[in-house]
Amino acid sequence: MEKLVIEGGKPLSGNVRIHGAKNAALPILAACTMAEGVHRIGNVPDLLDIHVMLDILRALGCKAELKDDVVSLETSSAQSSHIPEELMRQMRSSIFLMGPLLSRFGHVQVYQPGGCAIGERKIDLHLKGLQALGAKIEESGNTIKCSVDRLRGTDITLDFPSVGATENIMMAAALAEGVTTISNAAREPEIQDLQNFLNAMGAKMIGAGTDTITIEGVERLTPRAYRVIPDRIVTGTLMVAAAATRGSVTLENVCPAHLTSVIHVLKRAGVQIVASDDIIHVSNSSRPRAVERIVTSPHPSFPTDLQAQLMVLLALADGISVVKETVFEGRFKHVDELSRMGADVRVDLNSAFIRGVPRLYGATVEATDLRAGAALVIAGLAAAGTTIVEQIHHIDRGYDQIEIMFSRLGAKIERFSPVRHLKVP
Repeated sequence: MEKLVIEGGKPLSGNVRIHGAKNAALPILAACTMAEGVHRIGNVPDLLDIHVMLDILRALGCKAELKDDVVSLETSSAQSSHIPEELMRQMRSSIFLMGPLLSRFGHVQVYQPGGCAIGERKIDLHLKGLQALGAKIEESGNTIKCSVDRLRGTDITLDFPSVGATENIMMAAALAEGVTTISNAAREPEIQDLQNFLNAMGAKMIGAGTDTITIEGVERLTPRAYRVIPDRIVTGTLMVAAAATRGSVTLENVCPAHLTSVIHVLKRAGVQIVASDDIIHVSNSSRPRAVERIVTSPHPSFPTDLQAQLMVLLALADGISVVKETVFEGRFKHVDELSRMGADVRVDLNSAFIRGVPRLYGATVEATDLRAGAALVIAGLAAAGTTIVEQIHHIDRGYDQIEIMFSRLGAKIERFSPVRHLKVP
């Protein structure tokens, strides 16, 4: 397996451009199947998850190509609504295709999706939403079959503001008969991006970004060229990395409005942040301050996807910080790995108590999931000595060549692949 080798202790410095948002691109690519024709989606990151989604679309009969951050997708040739199980196991976001395929073909067969092991991530809200729209759901073991004669609009109230369920229902309802209202909807920027894309194709929906989304179903959608929003989690990761290494970094192609809670927490830690238009400058020349209490929660609160990265900064802070994780119960797996590097963190149920230490030390650690892996890279950049991060395929799911991104900021980080010895006959 590939690994990253990091020589730490050097402040990050310079400019870097943020790539498009994976969590916006994936549902938008799924939504493309609802409109027959040629789609061109720009600012798409070159990530493992994106390639899995493109493989799924090809398996359905679409023609798909990613070149220079643009996906060209021909959906007229799609014939199948059966997503291969081996591909679904590789990526949880494959579940986004349920709503679009159901609305186009009237039936879809999927399997329980895979993804990072960060705790229980049920898809019951997806299924309940589609059932409310008129779909018949049949579950047998790991297989899920959905069928419908005609999707019909209705009022749906989510038990939890799930991003995936909100997006799946939005896509299905776009072509349903009548009006659908989603209450307690997720409010993430990626949902606003999906609404903007669907409306560009001819859908009629309002309310994304609030807790109530209203969709008036239309007869058909038409392909449109579209550009995905910047990745706020990658942006936040780099902001934390700049602060943890006591560096000075300018981030371009960003949306500061998507990072209000992150900016607020980092400023509480003493980090200097200047934001304007599509640029954020982050600098920190001294030891960060502890932050008394941070609670992860759905947008616009502090994102769970940046909890692990922030913990690295707090592990180096002066004082004791408390982080409460309310979204995924399995999202503290990075704590043991950070402890190998000298961090002082105690976990009690869904809260982590972090006593800051003067410095971290290089060690061999393992990325247990996507965001934990990013956190360990930050820790390696800030630590004294050499850090080796293993199982980096997790990181590749959400960061486009993370070693190159940090190298552009002066980091000493390299990717190494295992040497394969060929047998001599």
